[in-house]
Amino acid sequence: MDIKKLIDSFGYAWEGVIYAVKNNQNMWIHVFFAVFVVLASILFEVSSFERGILGVMILLVIAFEMINTAIEQMVDLITKEHKEEAKIAKDVSAGMVLVTMVGSVIIGCIIFIPYVINFLNNL
Repeated sequence: MDIKKLIDSFGYAWEGVIYAVKNNQNMWIHVFFAVFVVLASILFEVSSFERGILGVMILLVIAFEMINTAIEQMVDLITKEHKEEAKIAKDVSAGMVLVTMVGSVIIGCIIFIPYVINFLNNL
């Protein structure tokens, strides 16, 4: 095993994360809501299991947004022309993020609503 190649590969992966965060406004939205969810889970003392579920959903949304960014960049590299196939690739990729995000919101509501109701009842 070549340690230098392994270390380099982690460096390239980190560059990809930095690129996605710097150049994708949707990533900023996902990161904002991720921080909000983490803080809310601490405030409401959400169970460890539920925090794990929230963490997995956060990672899925962020990972799929990065995949979407990669697909969009690849499509733009392949063609600058407006082609139906390119549009479909970009739209389906964006749809993947949307479906994951909607699922995350639903799961977040399922987890947080009982805590919010309990909090309001104790006021």
